[in-house]
Amino acid sequence: MNRFKNLLLICLLLISSATFAHWKPLFNSDLSNANFDKGVWYMKDGVLTANEDKVIWTKVPYENFILDLEFKTESGANSGVLVYCTDPKNWIPNSVEVQITDDFHPKWAKANKTWRCGAIFGHLAPTESKVKKPGQWNRYKITCQGQKIKVELNGKVVTEMDMSKWTSAKTNPDGTKIPSWLSTPFAELPTKGFIGLQGKHAGAKVFFRNMKLILLH
Repeated sequence: MNRFKNLLLICLLLISSATFAHWKPLFNSDLSNANFDKGVWYMKDGVLTANEDKVIWTKVPYENFILDLEFKTESGANSGVLVYCTDPKNWIPNSVEVQITDDFHPKWAKANKTWRCGAIFGHLAPTESKVKKPGQWNRYKITCQGQKIKVELNGKVVTEMDMSKWTSAKTNPDGTKIPSWLSTPFAELPTKGFIGLQGKHAGAKVFFRNMKLILLH
């Protein structure tokens, strides 16, 4: 029996090691695999942040992946994680934004629910607010597989989207309006693109750490 348990433990460790080996950093510590404006984004002690409202992008596009990262914000922050971006120079209508917001700030607490933390910005509100107060670390696990996107915030699935249902650039499937600047229907958006992180927006910084990516088959 003990021999069987030992063999089982070894198998589990091998499976775990094999799975872990497929994870890779989203950005290297020296940001050598990123496209960004010099002097805007910087990494210090494993924490990535920006001092301007500029996006840092992966140098290569991705499809079918899980993105796992931690973030924390300053008070009043409004930022995001960008996936499926086909045009980094004109990313707003050509990407999907998973929102990062300080839901506790009066400016955002009364905003449209599709602007809340965990939302697919402008398109789909989270089922509940799970973000922590500014200054505390949160964890995102974002799964992108074809037109299916799942967002887990602090261990809770808060948003699940099937992009094929978003056939209009003006209204969501539930009839609510989409912001006019999001002019590409998600049903038409390619599901392979660059991954980006939005910098200091709305006058408040956002910080990232432990950013890693695994490809799905």
